Amino acid sequence: MPEPEKLGLIAGNGRFPFLLLDAARAHGLHVVVAAIREETDPEVDTRAAIDPLITVHWLSLGELSRLITTFQAEGVQRAVMAGQVRHKQIFSSIRPDWRLAKLLLSLRTRNTDMLLGAIAKVLGDEGIELVASTQYLEPMLAPAGVLTGRGPTPEEQHDIAYGRAVALGIASFDIGQTVVVAGGACVAVEAMEGTDAAIARAGALMGTLEGEASTLERSLTVVKVAKPKQDLRFDVPVIGVATIHSMAAAGAHCLAIEAGRTLLFDRAAIVAAADAYHIAIVAMERP
Repeated sequence: MPEPEKLGLIAGNGRFPFLLLDAARAHGLHVVVAAIREETDPEVDTRAAIDPLITVHWLSLGELSRLITTFQAEGVQRAVMAGQVRHKQIFSSIRPDWRLAKLLLSLRTRNTDMLLGAIAKVLGDEGIELVASTQYLEPMLAPAGVLTGRGPTPEEQHDIAYGRAVALGIASFDIGQTVVVAGGACVAVEAMEGTDAAIARAGALMGTLEGEASTLERSLTVVKVAKPKQDLRFDVPVIGVATIHSMAAAGAHCLAIEAGRTLLFDRAAIVAAADAYHIAIVAMERP
């Protein structure tokens, strides 16, 4: 019998790497995991212990040369990135090896797209093609339409339209992909802190409003978009149950995402949680 094809998995934090791992194994692939010490859940070792076609190598975030030599030694020619690496880790907490340090110095701007695109080129030059994670997770992409028991109200639809314009603007500069809106006003813009933290910040700000009289609506609408030129090899927009809990805690009652460009981790659980909180979720196609 021929040996199964090997797929490299550069694993960040959260459940995304495990979903990708399951999908790749379902395709019969031998998965070689490059687990990031600062980010990856140690559960990956447990998974490897019970599956001989999962191999795990632990690396530190700045070890680009070791990543390349590990994949080459394992015979990996195709790889995916899955899971978040916190932005502040990338640009302030790592100790880069010579190869990564040289790459960082060559960047025109310090954003994740520029960095990951450069890493993808380095990998490609070394015979390792970085492919889109969605290649294995297409059934998890959000379908177009209202996904919950209720749809957006007219007021929420107005906030969605405004929020999408703002979110696409910030996403084009690779600042963030999420904005939080109330009554036609932008309350919070995502930057390095991530989606859930931006939602929490918006909720905290709304909590500082005094009295019942206010020109600012108290109900928040969250809008998350893909970048205008989204590279599906990395940083794909993701929604999980934790995002719904964050919205409920912040007083957000509507979530707008992009159809076909946003991964839903456990759609049934997300919709059930949203319905329990009376949160509307709508997936919109880009014009």
